[in-house]
Amino acid sequence: MKLIHQLAKESGIPIGTIRFYEKTGLISGSKKDGVTTNNYVYYGNDALEKLQFIQMAKSVGFTLAEIKEVIDAWYRKEMSRAAKLKVLDLKIIQINEKVKELQAMKKHIEVCKMNISKERE
Repeated sequence: MKLIHQLAKESGIPIGTIRFYEKTGLISGSKKDGVTTNNYVYYGNDALEKLQFIQMAKSVGFTLAEIKEVIDAWYRKEMSRAAKLKVLDLKIIQINEKVKELQAMKKHIEVCKMNISKERE
């Protein structure tokens, strides 16, 4: 069991971010039974694994809402391989759509640049 500062150090994630993830239900900790003198929350190894999963998922474009939908089922082994692949396939489709949007935006910018270049000063 780790305290939040230990979890932050091991994961490289700021304490404030970890608290935010806990408030939004992405990770959870627990207080020690019978201890009433402090308000310390302790985190198990699953919290570190979930933080690593969150960071990886965010780095490839998943939103926190999307991560929240799957994180617990993913770690409780309640998602089949097919369900996991479906989640990833849907994200690939979203990324492909975003790439198309960005390519269209780039094309518009290039047309604007060309029109500006042709203008007389």
